[in-house]
Amino acid sequence: MLIIAGQGNPGPRYSGNRHNVGFMAVDEIARRWSFGPERSKFQSLMREGEIPTPAGPVRAILLKPQTFYNESGRAAGEALKFFKLTPADLVVFYDEIDLAPGRFRMKTGGGAAGNNGVRSMTAHLGPDFRRARLGVGHPGHKDRVMGHVLSDFHKVDQAWLKDLLGACADAAPFLAAGEDEKYQAEVMRLAPSEKLDPRKAARGED
Repeated sequence: MLIIAGQGNPGPRYSGNRHNVGFMAVDEIARRWSFGPERSKFQSLMREGEIPTPAGPVRAILLKPQTFYNESGRAAGEALKFFKLTPADLVVFYDEIDLAPGRFRMKTGGGAAGNNGVRSMTAHLGPDFRRARLGVGHPGHKDRVMGHVLSDFHKVDQAWLKDLLGACADAAPFLAAGEDEKYQAEVMRLAPSEKLDPRKAARGED
């Protein structure tokens, strides 16, 4: 069994924010694999479904914590405790300002790097959960970070954002199988960064 949690803030005011790209990824996975309807549980909007893998379907729970971004660990912690799962059974999708827009990286463990949502997850679960990091770019100065992540994606971002979210959903069988490196590679194959900025991709920039 797998729990996939997106990070974001609840309500229409925040729905288009860069900070809510984790919610967007969860919604796209739900759509692609025909998950059930949303219902309230674990201080979250929750959906249940299955993701196919070569070894058979994997039951998955999708969570969009309604605790606000900086307290999302409380919701994920409740779900893991209820299902008697470990942090290794949790994947968290969230915005990463240290990755260029459209880039994608998987990792397990590590620090919070100033992300309060990740800090909350770590406080409630420890650091060893799986992290799906969706690049939204850095505004250039630390004083502008909050405004950047709490602003909506621009129209010019919509094409790469749609491709990235679709790739995260289409490649989900690798994620469900626990093959994070293959998942990362497949996401970037389906949504190549060259489509965003060929010059950066040629230089290998993140």
